[in-house]
Amino acid sequence: QVQLVESGGGLVQAGDSLRLSCASSGGTFSALTMGWFRQAPGKEREFVSIITSRGGFTYYADSVKGRFTISRDNAKNTVYLQLNSLKPEDTAVYYCAARPGGGTYYVTAAAYNYWGQGTQVTVSS
Repeated sequence: QVQLVESGGGLVQAGDSLRLSCASSGGTFSALTMGWFRQAPGKEREFVSIITSRGGFTYYADSVKGRFTISRDNAKNTVYLQLNSLKPEDTAVYYCAARPGGGTYYVTAAAYNYWGQGTQVTVSS
């Protein structure tokens, strides 16, 4: 059973940066495709970014492209999301998610088997 634990959220001002981390345990991390999603109050959970098991492919939602960067360290069983140039509309709970195996454009929450508990990111204007 894969377990995911996010950290790194917080309250920042517009234009600031944060780095989110998601530590994985209980599975073979290097065999997992990892994604980040976010959910704002009153809104549905939305795709943010994906990285394949060895880090060779990344993909971003248009709303974060050029500002967010996903990466992973398979030796540390951790995936990261660097958030730069934050905007108030980035305010949400950020979740990491995992699915076994390969593949690229998994942009729906239903495609993922495992989820973390989330970390709150709040951006003030």
